[in-house]
Formats: sequence, C-alpha cells, structure tokens
Amino acid sequence: MSFRRLVVGLTFLAVFTMAMRVSVDTDTWWHLRAGEWIVQQRQILRTDPFSLTRQGETWIYPGWLAQIGLYTIHNEFGFAGLNLITALMVVLAFVFIWLLLDGPLLMRAFVLLLATTVSGVYWSARPHIFSFALTGIFLWVLARAYAGRRSWLWTLPPLMALWSNLHGGFAIGFLLIAVYLVGEVLEASLSVLHRHATVSEVWRERRPIIQALVIVGLACAVAVAINPHGLQMLLYPFKTISVSTLQAYIQEWQSPDFHRLEVQPFLWMLILCMVVLALSDKRKRAVELVLVAGFAYLSLVAARNIALFALVSAPVVARHGYAAVKPLLKNMTTGPQLPERRAQGINIVLFSIVTIAALIKISVPLSDQVNQEAIANQVPVEAIDYLRHQPSLGNLLNSYNWGGYVIWELYPKYLSFVDGRTDLFNDEILEAYLAVWRAEPGWEDMIDRWDIRLVLLEPYAPLARVLQDSGWEQLYADDQAVVLGQGVEQE
Repeated sequence: MSFRRLVVGLTFLAVFTMAMRVSVDTDTWWHLRAGEWIVQQRQILRTDPFSLTRQGETWIYPGWLAQIGLYTIHNEFGFAGLNLITALMVVLAFVFIWLLLDGPLLMRAFVLLLATTVSGVYWSARPHIFSFALTGIFLWVLARAYAGRRSWLWTLPPLMALWSNLHGGFAIGFLLIAVYLVGEVLEASLSVLHRHATVSEVWRERRPIIQALVIVGLACAVAVAINPHGLQMLLYPFKTISVSTLQAYIQEWQSPDFHRLEVQPFLWMLILCMVVLALSDKRKRAVELVLVAGFAYLSLVAARNIALFALVSAPVVARHGYAAVKPLLKNMTTGPQLPERRAQGINIVLFSIVTIAALIKISVPLSDQVNQEAIANQVPVEAIDYLRHQPSLGNLLNSYNWGGYVIWELYPKYLSFVDGRTDLFNDEILEAYLAVWRAEPGWEDMIDRWDIRLVLLEPYAPLARVLQDSGWEQLYADDQAVVLGQGVEQE
C-alpha cells in the first residue's frame, strides 16, 4: 500500500467513523411518521393530520422523498440503517470537498478532518443530511465551472430538481450560485477599477461564465417546480425563516454558544481561515472571500449553518494554508527513506490496525440497545409508554421537543399540540405554547380553547407546578417527564 493510499484511506475511514453514531434526534420522529403515512396512503401529505392545533391546515413540505427513504430504511434496517445512511451522506459530501483541496497530502487530510469535526453539530437522520451532501456536490460543480469547465453547470438543474424533493435546504444551491455570480462581478469590477483592463475587455472575458451562471440559476428555479407542490415551493425557504420565534427560542436557529465544546471547532476553523488568508501570498479570489464571509455570517446568526461553513471554507483553508507554510517547508529536509517493499508492509499493518479500531467504534451505533439508551435520554420513553397503554384520556398538550416522538409513538390516539415542524407552526401558535408552558397570565384560556385534558411536560415546567396546585391529578412522573390529567380515569 502506497503512502498516498494510506493517507486517503485513513482520512475517509476517520470521516466515516466520526459520522457513524446515533443519528436520531427529536425531529427524526415526525419525519418517519410522515414517510410511513405517505407509503401507506400512497399520496403526498398536503394537509396536517398529526397535530391538534394545525390539523387540516395546508402543509407544504419539500422533503417527502427523504421521508419515504428514511422511513423505508428504518423499517428494513432499524436505527442502524438510519445511522449508516447519515454517515454515508457525510462521507459523500466530503468526497467532493476532498477533490477541491490543494496542497500536500497530509495538509489536505488535516483540513478535511477539521472540517468534518466542525460539521458534526449538523449530522442527524433528517432530510437536511441530504442537503449537506448536495451542498458538497454543488460546490464541486461550481468550482469546476470557475476553472473553465462551464458545461458541468448543466448538472445543477437536475440536481436542484432532486434537492427540492428532499429538503427545503435547496435554497443553499441558489445561494452558492449567487455567491459565484457576485464573485465574478466583483472580479470584473476590480479589474476595471485597478485599470488592469477596460470594461469591454473585462466583459468579453467574463461574459460566458456570468451568462452561464444566470441561465443555469434560472433553469434551477424552473427545476424546483418539478415537485408535488409546483412553483409555490420557491417561496418555502422564506416561509420558514419568517417565523421569528425560531430565532428567539430554538437552539439551532440561534447564534452558536461557544461555551459548548462541540461548537468550538467552528471557532478554530474561522480563526484559522482568517490567519491563512492574512499570511498567504496567493491572490485572494473574490468568490473565496464572499463564500467565507457570507457563510461565517450565516453561522454566527444561526448555528445550523456551521456545517455549511465547514464545507465552503475547507478549500480556502487548504489553498491558502499551503501558501502560508510553503516558505517553511522549503527549509525542511527529509530523512532516510525506507525500502519501498518494507514501507508498503508497514503501511498495510498500520491501516489494518486502525481499521480494526474503527470497526469496533462503528459497531457501537449498530447496536439497537445503544440507540434505545440514547433515545431514552432525549425523549420521555417511559411516560409515552404509559400513555400508550392507557385508554385515550383527552386532548394532549406536550412539550415542544417531544412533539415528534408523540407523533411517532401515539398517533392517531393522541395528536401533538406542537412539534418541530417549523414550516407549519406559525408565531401565533408557538408564542401561545410558550406562554402556556410558562403559565403566564391567561394560560387557562388556551387550555380551555383546545379542551386540554392531559399534559406531558418536564417536571420543572412552570405549567406543571401550576396545574398540580390547581387540582390536576398526577398520572405519571419520573425524573424526565410528568403526566397530569383533569377529569380523567385510569385503567
């Protein structure tokens, strides 16, 4: 085994090993239920059947294809299958990023593994993992077009058609096209301002790529319409970000908390990116600066964008990092070389040892018990199991983070009051829920409006304490959840 194959093999083995983990989160559950509904009913969901507060309301969601895929994988292979598909999408994204990296082999491996570590906050068995992979593919295609292979741009419209049926993150594709377009315009403007060329010369040189980006961008907009909801899907991304409650209360939509260890690699890569750009003697391309600045801004506004920053910044760090350290490398001397056959043998032994260690780690999230234990730390498994074995006790008010699990385990016996479908629940519903959860003045009106007879809340929720003081009966309680009822009878 050559040294190159050893480094590449170990790098991607490390990426897969890091990505192979328990991937279920609190939103995975409603995606699985939606996928099951679509498969069983043989039609696309167009209205909400799962919630008490939005039942029957129009629900336009682009991820129906991903939901079918995730449900089918879970149905056939369980949680191990979900963990595997999540890890494979991570590897797919970084395969295309690897193709964009410049510099010595070991430096490229370091940059890729750093980017992998940064993006880890994003990985979960949800449709957005397909957006992650497609972002890597889009970056590779656009980089090839930038290098002169403009014909590759025509792979983007069919990819966009697929993306718009997998996840609402298809807006990222348009953002990347726009960044490259802005980069070309900036390069042209700077050439004219610095008098390196006339306007006509600059336009003649850059017109083909600018026109190609505009035309392909429009073609991608048309491609988005190839979905069950038609052209109205183009407005979907704006609908989600218009819900102000998301930014105020939902962690992944808030600015990153750098006190959390898993977020700090983003800070390391951001600083590293600034340092290598400052030290590099290579020409800074406008598109590089716009990519780094734009996605750094998006990541600082909402932590869910950190993974995208990892993808767009890795090629920049590799290119300018090599330029920054190249003068130091010139003075380095190499030691004596081992005979080729002996070196290859050592490489094979090293790769085998690391592979065995990786397989041991990979086997852990394949265990159903390990997945169940992780799930029990996320959602109130025992409380939900209690409700499953009781007769229907009336309308339920549940904690926001547990709504998806309620949908998966208790639908149609119980509907969720609120859950993670941010495209469905507007500010009015979410703010009303928060006011009730906090037991703010007027909470009784919301309980009466929806005829709530049962609540599933955290023991520390203010509403739980107020309801018990108001005479509601405690039906179930543990360290994670409490179930309270009003005017209900237990078996």
